[in-house]
Amino acid sequence: MIDLLDPSNVITRMFNAQKYEEMYTYCKGLLEKIPNDMIALQNISLSLIYLKKYSEAIVYCDKVLEIKNLDSYALKNKIYALENLNQHEKVIELCKKILSINSSDIWALNSLGLSLNELNQHRDALEIYDEVLKIDANDVTALMNKAISQNHIGNYKDAIDNYDLVQSIDSSLKEIPLAKSRLYEKIGMKDDAFLAAQGVLNQDMEKIKIKAKENNCSVFHQFCEEEFQKSNSK
Repeated sequence: MIDLLDPSNVITRMFNAQKYEEMYTYCKGLLEKIPNDMIALQNISLSLIYLKKYSEAIVYCDKVLEIKNLDSYALKNKIYALENLNQHEKVIELCKKILSINSSDIWALNSLGLSLNELNQHRDALEIYDEVLKIDANDVTALMNKAISQNHIGNYKDAIDNYDLVQSIDSSLKEIPLAKSRLYEKIGMKDDAFLAAQGVLNQDMEKIKIKAKENNCSVFHQFCEEEFQKSNSK
């Protein structure tokens, strides 16, 4: 039987209901009774993060880390708070601490890469995203941020390829077509820019361009014709 009054269950219900103020107050009460209550310390920092009180959240993360120096949950909460305070040098230090425990922690690797991006260290960030992709070749976060890094250093074609891979993995990401289109514009490929903006994958662009050439028409007209045929066949 589930104990509804167990602090973990009470906190979980509050969190799921997005009652972050109540969650904070409840955890504060627990800490008044037992100052080193790890469940209360962990979750009061989480509630403060959701309340966007990042500096206060860090105070409680540090209390956890005084008790358990390498507590992964507290380190990640602190990283999230520091990211929101734009303290990216400190984020890098903490990510490296997590990675000293687990070198394959994808969350920490992506957070490290993102902070390197924020510090304009895009080539170093690329190396980190490559480490992630060795672990999971389809990690969307790493692929997205890799594309952004490649864009920053002028590797537009590589950036396009990574955006395209993200799109093939998750077509629901609406920002990808426009990002691809802008990069095609940068390298002077207007037909591809148009097709990318319509959400067409790279491999399908070539088919449309070949058909347009065969039919002696523009890529725009060929695309419209194919879309018209698709709508009629439904």
